[in-house]
Amino acid sequence: MDIVTISLISLAILIVMLSFGVPLPFCFGGALMTMCFFGGATMKGTMVWGFNQLSNPVLLCIPLFVFAGTIMSESGIAASLLKFVNIFVGRIRGGLGVVASVSCAIIGAISGSGLTGVAATGPLLIPEMAEKGYPRGYATALVANSSILGLLIPPSVTMIIYGWVTDTSILACFLATLGPGLLITALFSVVNLVMARNFPLILDPPKNMAETVKEGVTLTSRAIPALIMPTIILGGIYGGIMTPTEAAAVAVIYAIPVGFMIYKGLTWSVFVEAAKNSATAVGAIMVMIVFSLMLSQIFVMEDVPQALVQGVFTITQNKIILLILINFLLFFVGMIVNDVTSIILIAPLLLPLMEAIGVSPVQFAAIMGVNTAMGGVTPPYASILYLGMRIGKVEFSEVIKPAMILIAFGYVPVVFLTSLWPDLSLFIPGLFGY
Repeated sequence: MDIVTISLISLAILIVMLSFGVPLPFCFGGALMTMCFFGGATMKGTMVWGFNQLSNPVLLCIPLFVFAGTIMSESGIAASLLKFVNIFVGRIRGGLGVVASVSCAIIGAISGSGLTGVAATGPLLIPEMAEKGYPRGYATALVANSSILGLLIPPSVTMIIYGWVTDTSILACFLATLGPGLLITALFSVVNLVMARNFPLILDPPKNMAETVKEGVTLTSRAIPALIMPTIILGGIYGGIMTPTEAAAVAVIYAIPVGFMIYKGLTWSVFVEAAKNSATAVGAIMVMIVFSLMLSQIFVMEDVPQALVQGVFTITQNKIILLILINFLLFFVGMIVNDVTSIILIAPLLLPLMEAIGVSPVQFAAIMGVNTAMGGVTPPYASILYLGMRIGKVEFSEVIKPAMILIAFGYVPVVFLTSLWPDLSLFIPGLFGY
């Protein structure tokens, strides 16, 4: 058998094992053994190479951002941001749903994680939306779908991984997903306002100007310490003052005293539990990274990407058709594996093909980011959606219809715009010289 056939068989084994819920190390182990037994790759050298990659300082920002996001969720920082955003749109019909989308975008800008967005906003927003007349299934779907914006609004863990495995500027990757992320936020807000017209909503009573100003001043002053956090992170990174790793460290250093002394939601027991949860999440991420890296490195060593480029070009050389097919592939992969795994596995394989058809690595970062984000709320994988269901205490049948509506009118248009309209992802990086 030729190497492409063996690679396809190993990928098929990986997908089948993932579909049956086999633990990730065993899934990748099965694919790796197939490549070693039939493809001539050596496991020993690949394992040494894979573990050596974990010493890269770039990866240090992942546990730091995860820890900062967990502290933010537990300390009351997220709750303060929600109340602040509610000042502007809370009395509009459907405004609470807009609060959900915008708040998740802000929280994503701090933590870089979709799971953190659900954990931070779900327990607060879903019961509040249900009390105000939103169907609980719809509220859960909106919060879960909006929380994926944490993968697109920088700094994003997935873009750190993408920049690392493709040797692309991480700052450029952050900026590439910003435009699509903001557009999805706006589309979710519009879809929510349209759908809210059919819900029996209970709106807040109108207040006179003096009461509104007093409430606004109070909530704004309380939100200032929380708003400083994304300002420090994003301003430090984009201003060239700090690297992403340094910004993540500053985020943790800032969040701890703010959580303890200002919002007072952080106690020693809560802090220790947050550290445990962060360590568990980071451990799972690092295991996925090392096994995904080993498999992708074997593919690169066996010249699979080059064979893939040649094989695809024998079918068609039309750029638009190729981009559509690649988007379907990325969406399918995102449906069955998590975002980190799909980026490490697919990015090195497809990047030579994308460059061959004139798509830059920075634009490809945005294409992968939007597709993997959409996959995170699309069954069967849909980890973010399932977590939202547990937090919202709803059944799958209640959440799937509104989730699919949001995907169809929020994510799908942006997927194709990101692929076919390069300026959506390249305009902002271009302002910074990328």
